[in-house]
Amino acid sequence: MRNNIERESFKPGNMLYPVPAVMVSMERLGEKPNIITIAWAGTVCSDPPMVSISVRKSRYSHAILMETKEFVINLVNEKLTFACDYCGVKSGRDTDKFKEMKLTKTVSKEVKAPGIAESPVNIECKVEQVLELGSHDMFIARVVAVSVDKRYMDEKGRFDLNGSGLVAYSHGEYLKLGKCLGTFGYSVKKRKK
Repeated sequence: MRNNIERESFKPGNMLYPVPAVMVSMERLGEKPNIITIAWAGTVCSDPPMVSISVRKSRYSHAILMETKEFVINLVNEKLTFACDYCGVKSGRDTDKFKEMKLTKTVSKEVKAPGIAESPVNIECKVEQVLELGSHDMFIARVVAVSVDKRYMDEKGRFDLNGSGLVAYSHGEYLKLGKCLGTFGYSVKKRKK
């Protein structure tokens, strides 16, 4: 085993990058809808389909999520990167983010929270459990509906998610996903002779 590669030690921290950059929309009855940018989002189960988002307790969105128990995850593509960043640094207490970023609210099928029309994918979610973890609470939610932008449907009726220009967040930077390096199972696929 080679051990001549030098390594630097860091204090324990979250260095699991890249992560998806998503915009989570929500709405409390009688108030303007809000958007929070989340980099700590992920899949937790496929059957039933479930996701998680982690939100700092001090955030304006945290109280809305605790009350409404529903939200929409809106995937971010290259065209939404500026709005994604803006929604992550401005508070919904003071700012109407839909208005300021000229985003279009969509009516969701299964939740009261609006989606973002400019997003290639809207994932409607209902919270099933909240885990108090320290600085952040993790909202574990069931996916109850998904809608996609028809512009990314191909001639065979297949959704071309990778063609939508998705963005990831890595250590303070937004990066456009690019070159395909392989497909699931390619490492064990039999090669043609």
